[in-house]
Amino acid sequence: MALIQINNLQKQFGEHEVLKDINLDVNQGEVVSIIGRSGSGKSTLLRAINLLEPPTSGEITFHGENILTPKYNLTQYRAKVGMVFQSFNLFNNLSVLDNVVVPQQTVLKRSADDAKAHALELLQQVGMDPFINAKPGQLSGGQKQRVAIARAVAMDPEVVLFDEPTSALDPEMVDDVLAAMTALAHTGLTMIIVTHEMAFARDISDRVVFMDQGVIAEEGSPEQIFNHPTQESTQAFLKRYLNRA
Repeated sequence: MALIQINNLQKQFGEHEVLKDINLDVNQGEVVSIIGRSGSGKSTLLRAINLLEPPTSGEITFHGENILTPKYNLTQYRAKVGMVFQSFNLFNNLSVLDNVVVPQQTVLKRSADDAKAHALELLQQVGMDPFINAKPGQLSGGQKQRVAIARAVAMDPEVVLFDEPTSALDPEMVDDVLAAMTALAHTGLTMIIVTHEMAFARDISDRVVFMDQGVIAEEGSPEQIFNHPTQESTQAFLKRYLNRA
């Protein structure tokens, strides 16, 4: 059974239908990249999976349980499904280390020593251990994003959702963040990534989903989507990238 199953998902803002009958399964340990033009519904789909945007209709199941039923424990679900945002969302009054320690203590009730040891290990993994005493205001965008990734992973999630994690960064900072994500992908973590970094999506993903005008127009292996897309909309979207590659 898929870890996350999305069935007939629809999202409307007033009269505007942003997601139209989305069906998608994500398996344990899979890295799925969602690509498409701006306004195609990619970020809305990701936010719906985390219920930051409650769907208008449809079903999302996690381990076979529908998370949209009133009795479902959403706090527990959100602890298992972490999210990394475009805008970092760090606590500006806390140090880098405390940004990763405090959520573990608050949500997971981890001891201070255990939370600190786990935080230091993850900050080292993303290359941010030299900055543990810095405040977010002293960091570059790329450094903030790597702290945000460490914080999400510190919660021991089963899935991490990445919403265009490099879109707010200067080009020279992008590589460090993508390198941190690539290292994570090799740990067997389930990842769903909305990205406009095509080479990254091609190299890191088990599966690529192309969205167009609120629907999944095409999905398949990176090889299939990037080298042999069948839909005209996918071909048109990838044409610039393929001409360059």
